[in-house]
Amino acid sequence: MTGNDSLVAIPVDGVELEGELVVPPDASGLVVFSHGSGSSRKSPRNNFVAETLRERGLGTLLFDLLTEEEDRVYENRFDVPLLTDRLVAVTEWLDGREGTADLRYGYFGSSTGAASALRAAARREDVGAVVSRGGRVDLAADALDRIAAPTLFVVGGADAQVLDLNREAYDELAGERELHVVEGAGHLFEGPGELEEVADAAADWFAEHLA
Repeated sequence: MTGNDSLVAIPVDGVELEGELVVPPDASGLVVFSHGSGSSRKSPRNNFVAETLRERGLGTLLFDLLTEEEDRVYENRFDVPLLTDRLVAVTEWLDGREGTADLRYGYFGSSTGAASALRAAARREDVGAVVSRGGRVDLAADALDRIAAPTLFVVGGADAQVLDLNREAYDELAGERELHVVEGAGHLFEGPGELEEVADAAADWFAEHLA
């Protein structure tokens, strides 16, 4: 189910964040997406992943971490503490909502959004799994050893700088972890079959750990 019937307005910090919440019948868990800088809930790559997750029986929430006005301030896009607070607050909103309160949560973070996903997971011990796609995981360096949730890093093999950062961060994770390298892929996973590999790896991870 997608479309207008799934649109939500989430009250946070005196503003309303727009989102799209889709929960299939008998969902085994709910994955909250944290998009990268300059992106939004309409990110085509995140929406592709979300569709794959829903096909596997998982609920998804894609939402804007910033309002349109806030997003015009360039520095806000890289304010990881602010974005982390937003992600935690949105998760708390799900806690109080009928139909989502009883589900296990996972976080899917992209690029800079991966840093807020990891930091939020360090603050919420009930998060069941985290997946980072091409994540700037170095921006969560001081939180990595406090993450209990099973964590999957998915990185393009040709995204050399980010791959190096992910390998360094991987060694700092204390809990269950995996590094999945999509051979030959760049930062945006634009080659044939590359985004499909990301989505399948994420779906497998969440299906296993949120069940």
